Amino acid sequence: MKYRILILNLISIFLVNSFFYCQEVTKDKSTYQERKMGFYQEILDGIKEFNQKESKTRLQLKMDFSNINAPGLKEEFKYQWHNEPVTQGNTGTCWSFCATSFIESEVYRIHKRKIKLSELYTAYWEFVEKARRFVQERGNSYFSHGSQSNAIKRLWLKYGIVPLNDYSGMLPNQKFHDHDKMFNEMNKFLNYLKESNNWNEEYAIETIKSILNHYMGEPPEKIIVDGKEMTPLEYFENIVNLDLNNYVDFISTIKHPYYQKAEFEVPDNWWKCNDYYNIPLDDFMSIIKDAIRNEYTVNIGGDVSEPGIDGFEEVAIIPSFDIPSDYIDEFAREYRINNKTTDDDHGIHLVGYLEKDGKDWYLIKDSGAGARNGANKGYYFFHEDFVKLKMLSFMVHKDVAKDVLSKFQ
Repeated sequence: MKYRILILNLISIFLVNSFFYCQEVTKDKSTYQERKMGFYQEILDGIKEFNQKESKTRLQLKMDFSNINAPGLKEEFKYQWHNEPVTQGNTGTCWSFCATSFIESEVYRIHKRKIKLSELYTAYWEFVEKARRFVQERGNSYFSHGSQSNAIKRLWLKYGIVPLNDYSGMLPNQKFHDHDKMFNEMNKFLNYLKESNNWNEEYAIETIKSILNHYMGEPPEKIIVDGKEMTPLEYFENIVNLDLNNYVDFISTIKHPYYQKAEFEVPDNWWKCNDYYNIPLDDFMSIIKDAIRNEYTVNIGGDVSEPGIDGFEEVAIIPSFDIPSDYIDEFAREYRINNKTTDDDHGIHLVGYLEKDGKDWYLIKDSGAGARNGANKGYYFFHEDFVKLKMLSFMVHKDVAKDVLSKFQ
């Protein structure tokens, strides 16, 4: 009897298993999904809200522009050829952007050839040279984001230059330049060298270049132009084809004798260049006015942190509550230089002018973010009083300034 029950049980198990195995087997699947926070997100938001300090709106003193009869459109100006404005992103490379734009305009003025050069190729090698001097001077040389536009005279003669298409200074899919992490890493490394008294120049330069390559990409050693291979130096000599000795830099300060060369005493002149022509303020303004009226452009730089400059309004002007126009002279200018309310903030490219109400307005091509807050993206309209009081230096072709240069021994 027990044997028959065992046989029946085995037959039942066999029949049940046969039934299930004859059915189609359903296999579960898995997939990756965005994590759903649910109520936990509400918890996190509540904690953040509780811990968050009450933020205060930051107020900034600004001029009331409502009664200013300023230009409104770029097209109101008479301007010289220049490439469209581009942004420098989150970097301190305005000096390279304005100098590059200036040289592009000069290539067109002289050769009638339109080219677009790489601003970041120049900035790359300037970081290398700043690091080199830091090591050579045992840490007693200024290392920062910035420089002066006449650095191109040193750099292009040594490293050449390349078109923007051959070196953008950005990594794939990067939308804007951003040098914060890169600079902090380089600065930390150089400070380590100083603290450890390690002044091996070759090691320092190779490390700096490796950091630059990581964040900006490695600059090319060869490029192809019209089917021909050439080095960056050959591109500078054959395509850019400008004698950089024809470009001179001017300052106007009573600290040094007029009609003598002097050092431009700002931190970004980190290599202590003393090749600036110091001239009276009237000459300073006269050269600018003559240049832009005679188909030249001007590479200019100075202070852009005043109540009378606003990117949304697109203008830069000196308000009467600062100083009336008739009182702007070399002494008012020097007073602000001395107390640091005028400083070397920013480099720009002066590309056009408009006479309005007996005064000049200048069309300024600007790579800074503020210049993109208005309708004329990448431009400001600078009143001549602003240039006269707040701009510290400029670079221009020497032919514009023959009369003034003849006064130098």
